[in-house]
Amino acid sequence: MSALAAVTGWPRRVFAALPAPLRQRLRRLRLSMLPIAQCALAAGLAWWVAIHVFHHIQPFFAPIAAVISLGLALGQRWRRSLELVGGAIIGILIGDLIIGQIGTGSWQIIVVVALAMTVAVFLDDGKMIPMQAASSATLVATLLPPGGVAGFHRTIDALIGGLIGLLVSVLLPANPATRAVRDAAGVLADIRDAAHGLAQGLRDADPEQVSAALESARGTQGAINTMRSDMRGGREIATMSPLYWSSRERIGRIAATADPIDNGVRNFRIIARRALAKSQRGEVVRPEIIDIISDIADAFETLRAMMMAPPGAAPDEADAARALRSIARKARRELADGSDMSETALLAEIRSLLVDLLMVAGLRRSSALATLR
Repeated sequence: MSALAAVTGWPRRVFAALPAPLRQRLRRLRLSMLPIAQCALAAGLAWWVAIHVFHHIQPFFAPIAAVISLGLALGQRWRRSLELVGGAIIGILIGDLIIGQIGTGSWQIIVVVALAMTVAVFLDDGKMIPMQAASSATLVATLLPPGGVAGFHRTIDALIGGLIGLLVSVLLPANPATRAVRDAAGVLADIRDAAHGLAQGLRDADPEQVSAALESARGTQGAINTMRSDMRGGREIATMSPLYWSSRERIGRIAATADPIDNGVRNFRIIARRALAKSQRGEVVRPEIIDIISDIADAFETLRAMMMAPPGAAPDEADAARALRSIARKARRELADGSDMSETALLAEIRSLLVDLLMVAGLRRSSALATLR
């Protein structure tokens, strides 16, 4: 068994030995392989359908529309497709109508781009639709002959690409839970490490270590934004794809953790900022409060393991809630008796953080608040 483990474990050891920037790039590539495959397949299918089913000549917009409607992000693909097709139609129609009358040139491009973007912004507040309208109008004004049946074909090609992109995402979807769970677990692991660092920095009365914990927590916002996007994408996939209709309830529970995780990270930043101010002033935080911060770091690990555990496996929400209730009993209001205002505020933020973490563990806000009373 040990020999087998040694043989099968060598790729992991090789990966761990690579420089950190290279590991990050390889990890990003691995996570993007399915969206890349979806985009490539959709582009080829859109081109084939436009040529062999609709008999269009050089259906430039079909594969472009398919790729843009999918993209590498999971979320809001319906929205992207609608914006893409709408923007392309606006740009093509305006380009065909205007360029056919005024000809091509620098000032003509200024006119059609401005007009296409103006119409797009007036019709919809999406970010992609004015850009797509402008790019489509520019193509008509520079590379593609305006007017006639070609303009109608370009509109149809954009519609073909958008629809095929959606079809590929429905029939060959990413697992809607995988990326969302991975993102949430990554954020919880980062704050777990920051909480351990904060507790140790307070024990050692080391402002630099406390400051490092705060900076680490501040650096998680990009990961939180990605987590939110992937959770929205997971819900969208579970709604669109029949393959994952049975997972909609689980995906809903995962997505429901987005707000409390985000709020919990924000509260931890406040805790770290207050702790840093006390540390820089040379003030000592009571050992009982430091122990609670250390316990919260362990609770972040329990929540991370809960997110990564398969359905029905331990630790589950009940296990996480049990651990957090134990910490809540320690974080009683009486700890603030005899404390100065800054330490009282620190304890209040810790209690607020515990409410957020109890909500990550599946409790309603009212039940989480009752736990702290």
